[in-house]
Amino acid sequence: MMVHATPLGATIYTALAAYALSFVAHLVRRPRTARALLATGSAVALGALGWRWLETGHVPLQNLFEIFLAMGVALYPLAWCCRRWLSAPAEALDPLLGFLVLFPVGFVFSGAPRDLPPALQSFLFVPHVTVYLAAYLLLARAALTAVALFWKRKVSLPQIGNLQSAIFNSSDRLARAGFPLLTAGLILGALWGKIAWGDYWHWDPKEMWSLATWLVYCGYFHFRAMTGARYPRTCAALLVAGLVAIVLTVTIVNIANIFSGMHSYAK
Repeated sequence: MMVHATPLGATIYTALAAYALSFVAHLVRRPRTARALLATGSAVALGALGWRWLETGHVPLQNLFEIFLAMGVALYPLAWCCRRWLSAPAEALDPLLGFLVLFPVGFVFSGAPRDLPPALQSFLFVPHVTVYLAAYLLLARAALTAVALFWKRKVSLPQIGNLQSAIFNSSDRLARAGFPLLTAGLILGALWGKIAWGDYWHWDPKEMWSLATWLVYCGYFHFRAMTGARYPRTCAALLVAGLVAIVLTVTIVNIANIFSGMHSYAK
């Protein structure tokens, strides 16, 4: 069931429009308008999440529809943190990312309400999912920021301008902020698995892909520590590879029947 002709759908499409207009406002150099529209989109998405909560009777973090909707809500507070504490420029990426995560909520995923399965009725449900969502958004922004390095002609950071240096450092700060959250999500998932299924690890496809994603970022930090700032494009490529792994973990592993496992309730 799609949400096109419902009050929930109307709020989702309004939030999508606000994020799209915010991105356009950045392109035409209207930063205050862009920030106001970004905040509006997040507030409207929050209303949609609250509506969904009332509709289902549980915290709406069960399936892909609800997870992506929650990411659309979390985008603005994380964007504020990026500006305030991480000195991460390229604010136009925030509404773009918000639009990208809300688009499948409005046009791809089913919005049919579902009962919360017994495996999710745990005190670890909310912290496990929320730290992962925050990590995914920060690491996605790190990858999108790093993509700008591919359009620069020079490779060695000491020889390139201040703008590229700022891009490189910003993407690294975002990755360093997201990785501990990614690690916390993996640890909380293992603890939850012990409580719910009797062991910390079950070689479930979702667990394996989550571990693979974590190892990609371990590779990034290892390469960054070994080479410093000499190979910014390689670092950028590793961050993009991490984002690809995140997308596969969150979507394809849940959607494709060939990956069915103990996490199939997230379809």
